[in-house]
Amino acid sequence: MKDYWINIFFSEEDDCYIADIPDLEYCSAHGRTPEEAVAEVEIAKQAWLECAREDGKEIPEPKYRAALYQGVA
Repeated sequence: MKDYWINIFFSEEDDCYIADIPDLEYCSAHGRTPEEAVAEVEIAKQAWLECAREDGKEIPEPKYRAALYQGVA
């Protein structure tokens, strides 16, 4: 089974790592380390999916993938 893509980046403004799931609108979390941010966004993902099910909202299939760049010097 495919799972949702997670983006991770460091936010200078917030002084922490941010993890987000592009396929799930507004699903993001933060942490002091990339691992902590991913662990937190996994919790957020489960809450997002549970709320969507309870509200009868459509749950999108995992499809987002970051672009791969070749030939970058």
